[in-house]
Amino acid sequence: MKIIQVIVAPDGSTKIETDGFDGSSCRQASEFLEHALGSRQSERLKSEFHQTNPSNIHEQARQQ
Repeated sequence: MKIIQVIVAPDGSTKIETDGFDGSSCRQASEFLEHALGSRQSERLKSEFHQTNPSNIHEQARQQ
């Protein structure tokens, strides 16, 4: 299951956390929220970001 969480701290700062996404698809899925909330102050990438989905590799090869 793919999840996007928006966490609002008592001081008003926000944090976006994604779970269940492969590779950089998390950035694409949460991009609209980042634009709505303002500029990014920092970014911490999970290990899933560095993983690639084998079906995506084949699809990318066909497109080239």
